[in-house]
Amino acid sequence: MNLQTLHVQSTSGGSTTISGRGRVQLLRLYPGKLPDLDVMFWCGDKPKVLKHDHATSPPALFQYCGRQDSLGIIFPDWSFWGWGELSIEPWKNMLARLIESNKKIKWKSRVPYAYWKGNPAVSTNREELMMCNVSDKHEWNARLYSQNWFKEKMQGFKDSKLEDQCTHRYKIYVEGRGWSVSNKYILSCDSMTLLIKPRYYDFYMRSMVPMQHYWPISSKNKCRDIKFAVEWGNSHPDKAQAIGKAGSRFIQENLKMENIYAYMYHSLREYANLLKFKPEIPEGRAEICPELIASQEGGLWRKFMLGSMVKSPSNTLPCTMPSPLDPSALKALFERNENITTQVTMWEQEYWENLPPDHH
Repeated sequence: MNLQTLHVQSTSGGSTTISGRGRVQLLRLYPGKLPDLDVMFWCGDKPKVLKHDHATSPPALFQYCGRQDSLGIIFPDWSFWGWGELSIEPWKNMLARLIESNKKIKWKSRVPYAYWKGNPAVSTNREELMMCNVSDKHEWNARLYSQNWFKEKMQGFKDSKLEDQCTHRYKIYVEGRGWSVSNKYILSCDSMTLLIKPRYYDFYMRSMVPMQHYWPISSKNKCRDIKFAVEWGNSHPDKAQAIGKAGSRFIQENLKMENIYAYMYHSLREYANLLKFKPEIPEGRAEICPELIASQEGGLWRKFMLGSMVKSPSNTLPCTMPSPLDPSALKALFERNENITTQVTMWEQEYWENLPPDHH
């Protein structure tokens, strides 16, 4: 396969080189196994194609995340091959570090509060979360830290290593401008993830089940929900620990790099089956390969590109993908998750109703 005409629309956070890193690796892993394709890819944090803009024949656009009111083909993001800008190593290395980090502090010996560290300035959602921090007036059971990326970069990110942040019993996931790549790192800590209801989803999030892999948090009542979740977890440590462990296990088992490449492979093959024209190389287009991308990048981007390089072709084809869910099965899945979330909301309401006024 040659991704012969790869059109990439990029935001300030994306470029042809960054977004294409994984796809050129895929070609080395399965050489000649994929047909020629003409692909358009959107690198932004939010979906580009919305349903209300396209009653019929929407453009086929690959992107990192989806939303209920959007259209598009969801694809793994660049961070699986490293994020040089933030000194985050390729996912295979990063996951190994997180697994080792989990062994350092047993769950019941961890700090019994909810932890989050990041840039709150990118969204109202995160700014609201920061209001749940501990203060002389409130104890919402949260320990929240604002990330100064410029300062961290100047210090070599020594105070923001992801593998050093598995120290609390609970960790919070909250979206930024849109979808955030942080979800997989947070879930890998063995901590019970408090997942603030997201608007966006990536290629794996909707397979996760509330109260099995994470604890659902309302986007409207963040502070009260976080306080209750931590109180519940500290009162039911074995159950909370099991949720945290199940979330980590889901990530470790499902987000192996061979599974990431398999997902990419099958997505592109299914897409190719729908093409009604024969892709051709546009005049003046240059051929790209991993070595060329690495030579054009410097610093950590180059290091991570070389470190995640596919060294040889796979001897076997990727695993077989399960059949897609029909509309009724998909609806049942969403309803199950919503019912579980509703049950948690009822527990919380009962908790607050029975709490003495001076404890509110």
